[in-house]
Amino acid sequence: MEIYRISHEDMLKWCSLPAGQLVGHPESKVDLHILKNRPATMELAGNMMADEVKKNNAEGRITKWVLGSGPEDQFQYFINRVNTERISLKNLYIFHMDYGIDWNSRVYPEGNNYNSPQGRMKVRFYGKIDPELNVPEEQRIWPTLQDLDYVDNKIEELGGIDTLWAGIGYKGLVAFCESPNNPYQRVTEEMYVNMKTKVVQVSPEKVVEGSQRVFGGCYDMMCHQAVTIGMKSMLTAKRAVCMIPTGEWKQTVLRVLMFSDATLEYPCTLLPKYIPEVVVLTDQFTATHPMSLDEIPLSNENQNR
Repeated sequence: MEIYRISHEDMLKWCSLPAGQLVGHPESKVDLHILKNRPATMELAGNMMADEVKKNNAEGRITKWVLGSGPEDQFQYFINRVNTERISLKNLYIFHMDYGIDWNSRVYPEGNNYNSPQGRMKVRFYGKIDPELNVPEEQRIWPTLQDLDYVDNKIEELGGIDTLWAGIGYKGLVAFCESPNNPYQRVTEEMYVNMKTKVVQVSPEKVVEGSQRVFGGCYDMMCHQAVTIGMKSMLTAKRAVCMIPTGEWKQTVLRVLMFSDATLEYPCTLLPKYIPEVVVLTDQFTATHPMSLDEIPLSNENQNR
């Protein structure tokens, strides 16, 4: 593998910066916004979603998103504005990022639960939008095992993505695009940025992260494979909006995204290199790294999780 590694010295320097110095930092590669708490952060994200569709509708343009099924807090603010302001979503194309598949590489049964993003979105997102305003079903596009090329071909046909709406993983994953970890597979940055929709093995750290946050540490409940959109299509976006209000899990990756050069060690660092505008929304807790404090606390109580 050909992966530039972040130095120990740089990592300590970034993590030691006080939160008050992050916004507008001269070395930052992103447009950082620090809100009071998670609800305020996700309200801003939801309003940005609504504003973009309204603007494009007024200009007679279609809107093209890559959208994750989580985080999902922002959806309530977006949906409320759509329904109350009568914002039509008829010209919105949503390319859904990914979903886990089971031990036999089969899709989990559809339902309103973590292992079925399709079912969750049907209930928690599309199911709450006025049918007269809703996204047409043929414009709700998921990667499929049956036709892995469909998503990438459709995005190319439409001329690329307007906005990538993304959560960022503990080690910088975007969708299920994680750092290459096979010592017998030589992956270059050029190969990685041209990655198409594919089936991937979920990394052990993602299994630990997901099981701790969702299933009380029961890793039996986590998928170990996934179908994911690749970097090639995501990096066609004109703008990326990264939502990182997750507290202890993301205090380091937030700073890596802000300051690191592009590295496959943290795939999210590719976004500022290839996407013209990268906006990062976070809350005060996530922005405050324990290494930036005079004393590192014994534990952090994250009320925003």
